[in-house]
Amino acid sequence: MARIKRGVTTRAKHKRILEQAKGYRGRRKNTIRVARQAVEKAGQYAYRDRKVKKRSFRALWIQRINAAVRAEGLTYGQFMHALKLSGVDLDRKVLADMAMHEGAAFSALLASVRGKLPPQGEALAAE
Repeated sequence: MARIKRGVTTRAKHKRILEQAKGYRGRRKNTIRVARQAVEKAGQYAYRDRKVKKRSFRALWIQRINAAVRAEGLTYGQFMHALKLSGVDLDRKVLADMAMHEGAAFSALLASVRGKLPPQGEALAAE
């Protein structure tokens, strides 16, 4: 029975890994054993950070909204509560963009929403 020669398959697999490792430093770019480890680890980081990216952007949007709202004399929590009470259905990304680039529109939104909040003393009296 003829032996199976796998040189073509192995070379293709190695080539694919080494192409993914292009731009790495040292032996990570040209030694298959080290390159495979580096590419696998890079894939793990990429998978993890696709999730982390969503978290960090949400945190950034919240910080921007908080800064804009505090300039108007409210806190972030009070503002979000007022938005919910008034039925405004804008997400944090849009609110942060409004606060950064369209200050007049954001101030108008804040003024319209502020009326939905109960007076400060009334909230304490209810408890």
